[in-house]
Amino acid sequence: MNTSVKKYGLMILKILVALPFIAAGIAKISGVEMMVTTFDTIGLGQWFRYLTGVIEVSAAILLFIPNKQFYGALLLVCTMLGAILAHWIWLGPSAVPAITLGSLAGIIAYAHRKQVLSN
Repeated sequence: MNTSVKKYGLMILKILVALPFIAAGIAKISGVEMMVTTFDTIGLGQWFRYLTGVIEVSAAILLFIPNKQFYGALLLVCTMLGAILAHWIWLGPSAVPAITLGSLAGIIAYAHRKQVLSN
C-alpha cells in the first residue's frame, strides 16, 4: 500500500477516534447531567466520572504526540473495555459504540506498535 495513503488514512482515523473521546471526556469533566446519571448508575462515584473524562481527553491528545500514540490508543482501548463491561452489567442496551471505538483505537495501537517494540 502507498505510504502516503497509510500516513493520511491513519491521521484521518486518529481524528475520527479523537473527536468523540474529547467530546465525551469534556462532557464528563464538565458534569453534563447524562454523564452524572450514567456514573450514578454504575455506582463507583462521581470521582470515577472525572477520572474517566481526564483519561479520555488525555489519551485522545496522545494520539497526536510522536512516540506516544501507542500509549494513547492503548489507554482508549482499556477505557472502552471498561465501557463495554459497564454496558453489559449496568447500563444496557448496547455496547456497540464502545466496541466500535475500542476496535478503532486498537487499529491505531497496532499501527504504532513499533513505538513499544523499539524501546
